[in-house]
Amino acid sequence: MPIGISDDHSELATTVRKWAESQGSIAAVRAAETDPSALEPWGALPAEMGLTSIALPESVGGGGGSLLDQAVAVEAAGYALVPGPFLTTVVAGLMYDDAEIRAGIAEGTITVGLGVSPLGIIGAGASTHVSVPTAEGHVLVPADRAEILPGESVDLTRRVAEVRVGDVSGLPTYAGAGAPLELVVLAAAEASGIARWCLDVAVDYAKVREQFGKKIGAFQAVKHLCAEMLEVSESVTAAAWDAAEAFEVGGEQARFAAAVAATTCFDGAVEVAKNCIQVLGGIGFTFEHDSHLYLRRAIALRAALGDTGAFAAELSAVAASGVRRSGDIDFGGLDEQFRADAVAEAQRIGGLPEAEQRLALADSGFLTPHWPAPFGLGAGPVQQLVIDQELEAAGVERPDLVIGAWAAPTILEGGTDEQRERWVRPTLTGEITWCQLFSEPGAGSDLASLRMKAERTDGGWLLTGQKVWNSIAERADWGVCLARTDAEAKPHAGITYFVVDMKAAGIDVRPLRELTGEALFNEVFFDNVFVPDDCVIGEINGGWRLAVTTLANERVAMAGSKLGESVELSIDLLDEVSAPSAPEKIGRAIALAQVVKLLAMRSTLRSIAGQGPGAESSVAKLVGVRNRQDSAELAMELLGPEMFTTSERALAANDLFLRNRCLSIAGGTTQILRNVAGERILGLPRG
Repeated sequence: MPIGISDDHSELATTVRKWAESQGSIAAVRAAETDPSALEPWGALPAEMGLTSIALPESVGGGGGSLLDQAVAVEAAGYALVPGPFLTTVVAGLMYDDAEIRAGIAEGTITVGLGVSPLGIIGAGASTHVSVPTAEGHVLVPADRAEILPGESVDLTRRVAEVRVGDVSGLPTYAGAGAPLELVVLAAAEASGIARWCLDVAVDYAKVREQFGKKIGAFQAVKHLCAEMLEVSESVTAAAWDAAEAFEVGGEQARFAAAVAATTCFDGAVEVAKNCIQVLGGIGFTFEHDSHLYLRRAIALRAALGDTGAFAAELSAVAASGVRRSGDIDFGGLDEQFRADAVAEAQRIGGLPEAEQRLALADSGFLTPHWPAPFGLGAGPVQQLVIDQELEAAGVERPDLVIGAWAAPTILEGGTDEQRERWVRPTLTGEITWCQLFSEPGAGSDLASLRMKAERTDGGWLLTGQKVWNSIAERADWGVCLARTDAEAKPHAGITYFVVDMKAAGIDVRPLRELTGEALFNEVFFDNVFVPDDCVIGEINGGWRLAVTTLANERVAMAGSKLGESVELSIDLLDEVSAPSAPEKIGRAIALAQVVKLLAMRSTLRSIAGQGPGAESSVAKLVGVRNRQDSAELAMELLGPEMFTTSERALAANDLFLRNRCLSIAGGTTQILRNVAGERILGLPRG
């Protein structure tokens, strides 16, 4: 999914891409190999479309839009590989608060080359002005007042030069050394466009290219490579989007988000571009294919912005000062119809004794507002988020339903009225606890291969077999269980969904000790366990559908400001660690943790906008697992010899590292989820 979420942004991106293609952006780049003048029209062309001034004030001929509006256009231009000084001209217009300069940029008479080092000014030699870094910041110099020494760039779409200047008194200036935020934000947007083009081209090729009698996208190695490209490109897009959003807020929020983008986007675009060529194979290594042009643009863009490790180190310093990215949502007024009632009810519940709050949450529907009445409110995304906000403001914490959060919705979906009354409300009030009895020793991610059998008997069924990886089975009152009721049917078709009394005769629960040394899971053995007919949910042999579907009105939530236990511990350790690489490593962990939150936020915003789920929710699981596992390992590394002590943080880091190993296995292994992402999101063929 591109940076823009709204319909207006989608339309803008489509318009920019179609315009660039109609103007022959890539054809001009190829023509410039023998005729450098082929790129000259691209100085003024974007201005003629109003693309250089989207975020400039209307008083100078600009569009008066936000930086996010401009980022959407820059991303689309990156996708279409718009050549020349477009990016740098847009950035200069935002940097220099000079009405004459901005008016010239808006009308196309002024173009600007720009860089963070005098040795590599992008667009110099093809622009009317150059923005040159100085000790105090940056200065905008007319090209005829500077000495421009043409350089050599791997990027064939933009000229680069060394620029030397003399007296710069009286010229427009921009305070602040290093890479300007405006440049970081919009370069990140361009990186998103590059990554997205590379992903699309690789996936399209994998769908049609045949080897060994089948489409190469059917091979798991290629499918996983494309899925990994999806993970990276979505991460790049999310970070670029948030940097543009935060820029309008300014201050430390803008600095934090820009550092996340710089740490994530430029490396990410290079990685996706390299993997695109890998998927394309031999054709990707030819000069005739366009993929190398995108790889060249990506690697040059990263070089132009500077060491991404330095941005990561800066991010760790900002985070260590206490800054976190707020997750506030702009509802655009859609929350007003729910706000007053939510405030009143949340404050009423918050005023009750803590022992009475759970019952009040259940009675009000605030415990599970996304569930249908009478157990919830049938709330859509906006109402859910408003309730979340007001409960937090009132200091009310919802109890965790644990497995009940999965079991009860299935009963709501497929059960009878009597079954809903019997099990759903007691789940909400905490009277009953659930476990899940799905996985078997030979059926983990592949549940369709489960072998537990259920045989007909008077008044119900007899279940025989073994389940495994069953958390809290040792204390659960009830379990939701899948068993095979028709051995002759196709694997998915012969399964029925049961509710099992965990105190029934014939059930043997045995603790299963994990690598942490604890026994959080169990094996559960069934020996002719009787399950009455009124404990069958839905139709006989219809259990698979119930197992893989949930309520249509899905739960949405806001991401908090915390970055996760391991990342927060690493930030706390920053001042204690002397290793020179520590700030960069911590910064990269912060950036990845923030990207996970941003993916969730974008998914929530899509829900608010009434759009179907995008790729973010699926990618968030994959990226989130990597974030939590890697950050736990980093915390151990930073603690060093303290890991061999019994300090509270050493014990916590040890436990997190060991416990988090299950994350890439539970709920579907990372490898299986990448297959799913490749097939269901990217549309690659099955193997």
